[in-house]
Amino acid sequence: MPKNKTNSGAKKRFRVTGSGKIMKQRARHVHKFQERSSSQARRLVNDTLVKPSDVKNVKKMLGL
Repeated sequence: MPKNKTNSGAKKRFRVTGSGKIMKQRARHVHKFQERSSSQARRLVNDTLVKPSDVKNVKKMLGL
């Protein structure tokens, strides 16, 4: 039986915590901060948990 392949895009976007939860970076966090207010930029700094409805699909992409 062939080995499962991890999704290359998913492994760059998600990470697994020690307790097995899946974290992601918030949208709009990469660039163009001069167009955002300081409070919005600060809010985007923190990583967040993947929504429960998406966890199954993300784990499948990561090969978990």
